[in-house]
Amino acid sequence: MAAFSINSKVKLATCAPALQILFESVVGLIDCTIIEGHRNAVRQNKLVQHGKSQLKYPDSAHNRAPSCAVDVIAYPIDWVDRERQTLFAGYVLGVAQAQGLQLRWGGDWDRDFQVADNSFDDLVHFELVEA
Repeated sequence: MAAFSINSKVKLATCAPALQILFESVVGLIDCTIIEGHRNAVRQNKLVQHGKSQLKYPDSAHNRAPSCAVDVIAYPIDWVDRERQTLFAGYVLGVAQAQGLQLRWGGDWDRDFQVADNSFDDLVHFELVEA
């Protein structure tokens, strides 16, 4: 059974408790790493400048405290394997649903179960949907 590294735990601790519980469940079956939770203004705006995010600070779910968004990728890390990242996202979304959570994934922003209609992909991004 996999577990998060100290580095991943520190990043996950910046996220909403529901995301912490969710990803502690996920890592128990699929080894993964937390890339980023909360982002400050400098980090968020730098990502926008480099085309890695579309929302300037403070408009990203990553900018809340605690963060309502987290970036996570499964091991072994392969940034260009869209199919593998989509499979991982499906698992995460299923576990979230079983826990009563509504998530938005960066490969299906409008949550219509169609991945081809995305104009901006962020396949490692998961965020809580506000009810």
